[in-house]
Amino acid sequence: MGNRLEGKVAIVTGAGRGIGRGEALLLAEEGAKVVVNDLGGSVGGEGEDQRPAEQVAEEIRAAGGEAVANFDSVATMEGGENIVKTAVEAFGGLDILINNAGILRDRMVFNMTEEEWDLVLDVHLKGHFATTKYAGIIFRQQRSGRIVNTGSSSGLGNMGQANYAAAKEGIVGLTRTCALDLGRYGVTVNAIRPAAGTRLTLSPEMEEARQRRLAARGEEAEETEQTPADAEARLDAMRPELIAPLVVYLCTDAAQNVNGRDFSVGGNEVALMTKVTREIAIIREGCWDLDALDRVFPNAIGRFVENPAEIR
Repeated sequence: MGNRLEGKVAIVTGAGRGIGRGEALLLAEEGAKVVVNDLGGSVGGEGEDQRPAEQVAEEIRAAGGEAVANFDSVATMEGGENIVKTAVEAFGGLDILINNAGILRDRMVFNMTEEEWDLVLDVHLKGHFATTKYAGIIFRQQRSGRIVNTGSSSGLGNMGQANYAAAKEGIVGLTRTCALDLGRYGVTVNAIRPAAGTRLTLSPEMEEARQRRLAARGEEAEETEQTPADAEARLDAMRPELIAPLVVYLCTDAAQNVNGRDFSVGGNEVALMTKVTREIAIIREGCWDLDALDRVFPNAIGRFVENPAEIR
């Protein structure tokens, strides 16, 4: 065990499996006391099961660490508050919040129901806000804290995931804003876009979505020649626990000046994402009108713009 986080108290939401489990275990290995939160529902958010959170908490304790399980839903403000209260009551405070809990309800936007939209936004986006609000109160008072949020490359656009993409890119905006709100109090807030094999990314629903994207392009899934060793190597590179080192690093003193940033992480790669900036600007005297845009836009901007539906 290391000691980079000795004496710190951490919360990890959605920590019963996958990426969250790896984060909780590594936080504990580095000396943190961990609240292992997981409602224990299905990929789609149905049902409850206390066993995943309990098992991870027991795994930490068996290795000599300190951990308690929590089963509250992040999708309500009451749940977010209770998760934070669990840390304070069990360990006397809070220093680190890892927002990781998530579900999927994939469907093409014209078939998506209001319930499917709301459920995904509630768990992902509201779920990040609910815990951050109450952790932020503590962090502001003690003038220190670390928050790491979980976005996704799907936030940049992914067919059949309007709810998920909106929530995930909303999380990145939330991250940047909370970094400004809390940065003056010694708190850092960053986000990751993980690439890993989990219940969500390796689910039948995700495979169906991939097949839909191929069909929309008039393509069929390619059968690639690979040995069992090749397949095993690819899966090994997507192990969810490989996400944890960057997340834990962002919680250490070494990363105290990293704030409001967005990272892609998976396998052997860590990448800093660019902030959204103006790519091309056209300026004229007076305001733009339709006639002027008709004349100028196609050559000045339009020729550089690609239709994502045509390049998929």
